Amino acid sequence: MLAYITWDVSPEIIQLGPLSLRWYGLMFAFGFMIGFSLVRRMFLAEGAPEKWLDYVFYLLIAGTILGARLGHVLFYQPEYYFNNPGDIFKIWEGGLASHGGVIGVVTALWVFSKYVSKKSFFWISDKVAAPIALVGAMIRFGNLMNSEIVGTPSDAPWAFHFVNAARESLADVPRHPVQLYELLGYFGIFILLLWLYWKRDAWKAPGYLTGLWFVGIFGTRFVWEYFKSDQGGFGVALTTGQWLSIPLVLIGAWMMYSSKDRGYAEV
Repeated sequence: MLAYITWDVSPEIIQLGPLSLRWYGLMFAFGFMIGFSLVRRMFLAEGAPEKWLDYVFYLLIAGTILGARLGHVLFYQPEYYFNNPGDIFKIWEGGLASHGGVIGVVTALWVFSKYVSKKSFFWISDKVAAPIALVGAMIRFGNLMNSEIVGTPSDAPWAFHFVNAARESLADVPRHPVQLYELLGYFGIFILLLWLYWKRDAWKAPGYLTGLWFVGIFGTRFVWEYFKSDQGGFGVALTTGQWLSIPLVLIGAWMMYSSKDRGYAEV
């Protein structure tokens, strides 16, 4: 008899009339709240103005949501949204791409560095690297509760039968719970980055932690893409997610290597 886990959870925690609290939104907010407290501790340790935290917080939220939405529109379903431009704003219907979110986050941090802190981009990016990895893990938990981004068919005993998958064709057989794979990977990267920041003073090598974030997050993403069902986009030979991950891994590797020229510390 085939062993698997029947996943028949509701994406909603509670519904009050036309409003509902969903796991995805709660996890997104929870990740940002924890991240905010972690960055606040870093600011206090360096004596940075606490008022800067508000700018970081709101810029990151705006950059993440806008970038992730536009990334989904441009990378995965451009033809549909060009024909239905009004649907671009319907974020509540789903459709956020992490690669687009990165572009939004980088833009937000650049704006903060240029107009608020007047410090190096890496001064802030190295601080938010670990918290953003945590947010990524929380978002994948939200994806699991939504029964979205499901994996390829699997006969492993830990395979999930996603009863409420968005497409009926994805609810046919047990599949890899790839959301959990990514969640665990991102959480591991979060712990590593936090340890390097506080225990090995990796922040003294500007850009090292940022680069490690890029290599870790998108290197992990590249591997787990092999276990995902088709997400659409322009992927040929490799998936869209893999093509988009390759340059980000290379950029991250360059950041780590070149960090020694910006004041390398043993990490």
